[in-house]
Amino acid sequence: MNKLKLGLPKGSLQEATLRLFNKAGFFISLSERSYYPSIDDEEIEVVLFRSQEIPRYVEDGVIDAGISGRDWILENNSDVKEVAELRYSKRTFKPVKWVLATAKNSKINKVGDLEGKRISTELVQVTRRYLRKNRVQAKVEFSWGATEVKPPLLADAIVEATETGESLRANNLRIIDVLLESTPRLIANKEAYRNEWKKKKIENIALLLEGAISALQRVGLKMNVPESCLDRVLRLLPALRKPTVSSLSHKGWFAIDTVVEEKIVRELIPKLKQNGAEGIIEYPLNKVIA
Repeated sequence: MNKLKLGLPKGSLQEATLRLFNKAGFFISLSERSYYPSIDDEEIEVVLFRSQEIPRYVEDGVIDAGISGRDWILENNSDVKEVAELRYSKRTFKPVKWVLATAKNSKINKVGDLEGKRISTELVQVTRRYLRKNRVQAKVEFSWGATEVKPPLLADAIVEATETGESLRANNLRIIDVLLESTPRLIANKEAYRNEWKKKKIENIALLLEGAISALQRVGLKMNVPESCLDRVLRLLPALRKPTVSSLSHKGWFAIDTVVEEKIVRELIPKLKQNGAEGIIEYPLNKVIA
């Protein structure tokens, strides 16, 4: 039987990734200490790696495909096929930002002020390329963790990943510059991607994951509307393309089915009711395939 070796991130993205796969239709179960989850697709073999390592293992052919951030692809300078951008994260739907930050009372206000200084980060190679681009010579040290607590005693500045900026503010740090924005990517080994079966399998996984992500912030709405109110209700409804409208068995009435952004529903439903819609039903979505 054909098998696709798939690497998924262990650590901060692990739970969000497993939830996403579940929403995409793949049930993955994991015992507490195992690095080899089971998946209800016998054509896929899953292994957990740190996100930082996955681009290297994909490039080397240890695994056929995997999910890792754009940040670690760039850090490893990995020669891989990027199949899909997957816009999800641990806490929000925003990209992770790698920022240059320093203590609030520091005299460092721009990248040029880092000349001869010491920077702590996990993203060493990207930071060094950033400094070269800005013609700044500074010492870049690898951080083994707790990077935010190092300025000013152990480092003059840090390059750190943030989604909301909360941890930086909590440690009295301020952002000087943004080095890059990163989202997870489904990547493939280039030789594996030339295999027609593996390519098709990877692309099908990408399609389902993208559909699941599209559904994360959307809901379905159904309602019944009398003919006299139909135009008013339709003008209120956004949709991926156009709402589906069908005649009911009761003459002069129509059923409307549509997909909308979840964040607007609490304001939209009262307006729909006020404009003649009845029997309004909101329902969750697993996948939205455009």
